[in-house]
Amino acid sequence: MPEGDTVFLTAARLRKALAGKTLTRSDFRVPRYATLDLRGREVESVGTYGKHLFVRTPDLSIHTHLKMEGEWRVYHPGQRWTRPGFTARLILATDDAEAVGFSLGLVEVLRRADEHTATDHLGPDLLGPNWDPAEAVRRLSADPAQPIGIALLDQTNLAGIGNIYRSEICFLRRIHPATPVGELDDLPGLVDEAHRVLTEAAHEPPWRAVAYGRQRRPCPRCGTTLLVHLLGDEARATRAERGIYFCPRCQPAPAG
Repeated sequence: MPEGDTVFLTAARLRKALAGKTLTRSDFRVPRYATLDLRGREVESVGTYGKHLFVRTPDLSIHTHLKMEGEWRVYHPGQRWTRPGFTARLILATDDAEAVGFSLGLVEVLRRADEHTATDHLGPDLLGPNWDPAEAVRRLSADPAQPIGIALLDQTNLAGIGNIYRSEICFLRRIHPATPVGELDDLPGLVDEAHRVLTEAAHEPPWRAVAYGRQRRPCPRCGTTLLVHLLGDEARATRAERGIYFCPRCQPAPAG
């Protein structure tokens, strides 16, 4: 699933293509909005909150979420698409650009005044201008028995982390992902690490993982073979990408 940095960089591309321009075409290929026509509306801004993306006109906010397989691509008018047309769920075009959302997991249109309803349930946005580390720590601490590797994925704790970055954050902090939140010695330090890692990935691409996807390869710190496991209820998952990667030596399992 695309993570916060991917959505942040996607918004930057859409901002360049659409912001400050007038829509010459909109094509919502979802039943609820099939008849909605936004031609003539100016795109005021493009923004994100965690993994949520918003294309804003003066009165409306087009809210999309990539989920597992979604992607936005930008083309020149008339340029051939590089993904199958039947996967397109939303097209927004101006005189000089055509933005196509393929396989989007969510498409909805909100009044600007109601945009907050899409994010009110989320924790602080790691890449947002109002990032609040103290609130992130408070939310994580609310369930001290929960393994940190699961708590980091909960978007109501802090918004923007997916499977890749939970592995990286735990590895960088030398914390086993099954460690209960309440047993961590420095939860604020872990939250700061999360902010640093995502900010670097969003503002200094390309970012490269040091633990994720490296099972059976040597740990870059100690040389021990890296492992990949599922945590708790995740053991019932079937998608390999849900596994969390760690070093059994640098990140020893919690006692008990």
